[in-house]
Amino acid sequence: MNLFEIREPGTADALRPARREPPVPGPKEVVVGIRSASLNYRDLLILHGHYPNLRLPLIPLSDGAGTVISAGPGVTRVSVGDRVAGIFNQAWIDGSPPRRPLALGGDRDGVLAEQVLLPEDGVVRIPDALSFEEAATLPCAAVTAWNALFVSGRLKPGQTVLVQGTGGVSLFALQFAKMAGARVILLSSSDRKLEKALGLGADAGINYRIHPDWEKEVLEKTGGEGVDHVIEVGGAQTLARSLAATRPQGHVAVIGVLSGGQVALPVFPLLSKQLSLSGSTWGAGPTSRDARGHRPKWATSRDRPRP
Repeated sequence: MNLFEIREPGTADALRPARREPPVPGPKEVVVGIRSASLNYRDLLILHGHYPNLRLPLIPLSDGAGTVISAGPGVTRVSVGDRVAGIFNQAWIDGSPPRRPLALGGDRDGVLAEQVLLPEDGVVRIPDALSFEEAATLPCAAVTAWNALFVSGRLKPGQTVLVQGTGGVSLFALQFAKMAGARVILLSSSDRKLEKALGLGADAGINYRIHPDWEKEVLEKTGGEGVDHVIEVGGAQTLARSLAATRPQGHVAVIGVLSGGQVALPVFPLLSKQLSLSGSTWGAGPTSRDARGHRPKWATSRDRPRP
């Protein structure tokens, strides 16, 4: 079968086409014929050599969707012909996260191949209303957004969510939050992107280049109260402002470190406002199924955004 693999991360020839024998499923395993795959920021970090402890050569990419083309003995959860996507962390099927992850495209081979071998518990069915291209964007970004809002955040209708940026996780968070009846304020450095976000349902937008002290704008737009939840993707240069923009007993979900991962944490706002600060990444199998089953409202619209 045809595939791409990483042999020398961080070099000009890091990604190369290759061939391997097609996989054969063992007990409780399935082979998925990949129809579409998507790219995440993590995949670029791996390709550029900024990800530790890789077992090379490595088939990259964590997110893909396709059809079950063969199943090994004892498989009961899915059948040949089912449309499926892989779970990002193959070691986190249910319950608490394992100490050591087994993430596709990093800790083990990913999905940039014609066929991929996975345990039956490591795949979930995708809704018929979604194309393979749309479903391939879900395993990392959508599940991370869902986990931040509904698992660790316990978002309720009528609450206000601050979303940073217009990356994959942020756009899924925007649409999931609106689906749940929340109000959304979105940050971006681009007025054009803010217009797009308003078209996807954002209630307000703030250009942080025009308003570098954007936490003050957030407070103004919430009547001085602050937001209930923050989808925090910036890290070092934004976390303190996120805490300042959050109302008492609010929740900040840290999902990215685009501006750096080392930060002097301002403890006083955490204490005085009794804030909840959590790291949030992908979720377990049930979270993956929940996120895929509750697609945004635009999923049946002819002019819905495409991946």
